[in-house]
Amino acid sequence: MPGSIGRKADFIKQIVNCRAARLVAAALAATLLAAGCASAPPFTYSVPQQPEGASGYTEKPGWAASKFAVAAANPLATDAGYQVLKAGGSAVDAAIAVQMVLALVEPQSSGLGGGAFLLHYNGRAVEAFDGRETAPAAASEKLFLGADGKPMAFIDAVVGGRAVGVPGTVRMLEMAHQQYGKLPWAQLFVPAITLAEGGFKVSARLNALLKTEQYLKKDPVAAAYFYQPNGEPLETGSTLRNQPLADVLKKIAAAGSKALYEGDVARAIVRKVRGHPGNPGSLSLRDLAGYQAKKREPICHDYRAQARDYRICGMPPPSSGAIAIGQILGILNNTNAATLPLVTGMGGIHGTLAPTPSADWLYLYTEASRLAFADRAQYLADPDFVQPPGGSWMSLLDPVYLAERAKLIQQQPGGQSMKTAKPGNPGGMKSAYAPMAGQPEYGTSHISIVDAWGHAVAMTTTIEDAFGARQMVDGFLLNNELTDFSFAPTDANGAPVANRVQPGKRPRSSMAPTLVFDKASGQLVMSAGSPGGALIIHYTAKTLYGVLNWGLLPQQAIDLPNFGSLGGPTLLEENRFAPATVEALKARGAEVREMNMTSGLQAIARGQAHGASLWLGGADPRREGVVLGE
Repeated sequence: MPGSIGRKADFIKQIVNCRAARLVAAALAATLLAAGCASAPPFTYSVPQQPEGASGYTEKPGWAASKFAVAAANPLATDAGYQVLKAGGSAVDAAIAVQMVLALVEPQSSGLGGGAFLLHYNGRAVEAFDGRETAPAAASEKLFLGADGKPMAFIDAVVGGRAVGVPGTVRMLEMAHQQYGKLPWAQLFVPAITLAEGGFKVSARLNALLKTEQYLKKDPVAAAYFYQPNGEPLETGSTLRNQPLADVLKKIAAAGSKALYEGDVARAIVRKVRGHPGNPGSLSLRDLAGYQAKKREPICHDYRAQARDYRICGMPPPSSGAIAIGQILGILNNTNAATLPLVTGMGGIHGTLAPTPSADWLYLYTEASRLAFADRAQYLADPDFVQPPGGSWMSLLDPVYLAERAKLIQQQPGGQSMKTAKPGNPGGMKSAYAPMAGQPEYGTSHISIVDAWGHAVAMTTTIEDAFGARQMVDGFLLNNELTDFSFAPTDANGAPVANRVQPGKRPRSSMAPTLVFDKASGQLVMSAGSPGGALIIHYTAKTLYGVLNWGLLPQQAIDLPNFGSLGGPTLLEENRFAPATVEALKARGAEVREMNMTSGLQAIARGQAHGASLWLGGADPRREGVVLGE
C-alpha cells in the first residue's frame, strides 16, 4: 500500500484555525532567528480535521506506509508528529511535537508535569534516554507511612503534593533533541500552542474518565478547567482551550527546558506542592533546577522465534519492563510454548469468534510471568542506588538462568500452577534486599515513530495515576510518580526494599518502550509499547509474541485479548475468553480473575507487499490512537 496513509475520514470533524497557526509561527520567528536557525527549513503547522473520540472498544483497520510513520494515543497528537516528519523532521522531532499535543489533549496520562523513557535508534546503535522523575532531596523512606507506622492507603498518598516527583520529560526531550533534532526546537511546539489557543474538541475518552473521576474537582484550578459550572464534565465534542498551557509552551519553546525548571513556572509548581492544605509535599526550587536527564545503556537480548534470530532492546532500570519481558520470553522458549498456535474461539469483542491463545499456552505464559515478577520485586530499582545481582542486570536474562527458572514450571499435561513464585538467585549471591509487596500502578501513554532515514523512537510517557496528583499548575497536571516506590521501606524483619523512597532516587517503572532488530542484518524490525501500569509488561510482550512467533500483523497482535499475571492470580481480559479456557486454567490450580484490561498499544513493524518494504502500523482498539505516515 504505497503512498500516503492519509488522515482517516473515520476520525473527521472539521475545525480550522490556520490564522492562529500563522500567528504562533510569527511569534516564534524572532526566537528562531536569535538562535541562528534562519536557514532551517520552515515548518508550517495546520490544524487537522479533528477526530471523533473513542471509548470502549473501536476496531482499527491497521495502516501501512513506505517512508515514515508515527503512532500515538490521540489522532491530533499523531497528526502533529506526521506533519513534523513530512516537513523533514527526525523521529525525535516528531516525538517532541506528539508529546506536547498529548499534554493538551490527553492530560490524564502524560505531560509537562511527568516523566518518560525514550528508546532511540540512530541508524547504528540503540540509545536509552531516561527522563524518569526523582524524589525530592527532603523525601525520606517513611514518606508513605502513616502516624501508626503502616503504609498509607494508595489514594491518600496520591492526591495532593506528597507524591509529586521532579518531572523529567521536558529536560529529557531537550537532551535527545540536542543530539538528533533536525527542525528547530521552537518549531516543534507550534502544534500544541496552536491547539491550546485555538481550541480542541474533548474526546469521548477524556469525557468518560472525567465522569468517573472523584478527586480532580477538589483542586479549584482543575475543576474550573475540566468541569462545567454545574459540576458535570465537559461534554464530548465541546471545544476546550488552554491559554495557561500555551503560555508555558511558548516559554519553553523560546528558552528551553529551564523555562519549566526555573523561574515563574518552577515557583508555581513548588507553591502548589508545598502549599496543599491536606497533603503537602517537599519538592523545592533546588530539586527542579538540579534535575538531570540521563543516557543509559539499553537492555538488549537475543530472542529466537520461527527459526529467526532477533535482538530485542528496551530500557534498563529504573525500568523493569525490558528485563521482565525478556525473562518471560526467555522462559517460554524453554517450554513447548512455541508449538502451541493460536486457536479460534471467543476472542473477539462481544463474544465474536477470533484468534485467541490456547489454555495450554496461557498456562505457560502466566507461570513464566510469576517467575519474572518475583525477580522484579526482589531486585529491580534505580541503578544509581541499587547494585544488580552478580554485578550485571544481564544476569537476570542469562540463558542458563532462565532455563533453570523454566524447570520450576510443571509442564506435563495437567501440571499445576505454582500460584506464586519466589525470586531466583541469578548472581550466585544472597540478596540483602526484601521483596517489594504488590502495589497499584496506573497511567501512561506510548509513542512509536520511524522517520524517513529509518531512525526510530519508542517512547513511553506518564504522570502515573489518571490525572496524576490531581493538582493543576499553569494548564498542566503534576505527577504522583513517587507512589511507584514501595510504601513500606522494609519487610517485617527490617530488611530494606530495593525500591524504597530515597532522596534523589528514581522510582521503579514498568514502562517498556521496545525496539526489535533482525540479529543477522541489524535491520530495524519493530517499535512498540503500551500504557497500563504493571500490565504494560504483558501488553507489550503479547504484541511482540504475536508478531514474532505467530506471524501476525501489528494490528492483529494488538487486537488479541489481554492476559497476564503480576505474581498472583491469572488475569484475563473480561468477555474475551471462552468459558472452557477459563475452566481449563482453573483446573490447573490457577486463581483466575476476568477484568477490564485497557491497554493502549502502539506498534510499527517492517513488512512486505508486492516486493516492496513497508512500515505496518497498529493502534489499540481500546483507546483513541491512530497511525499516520507516507
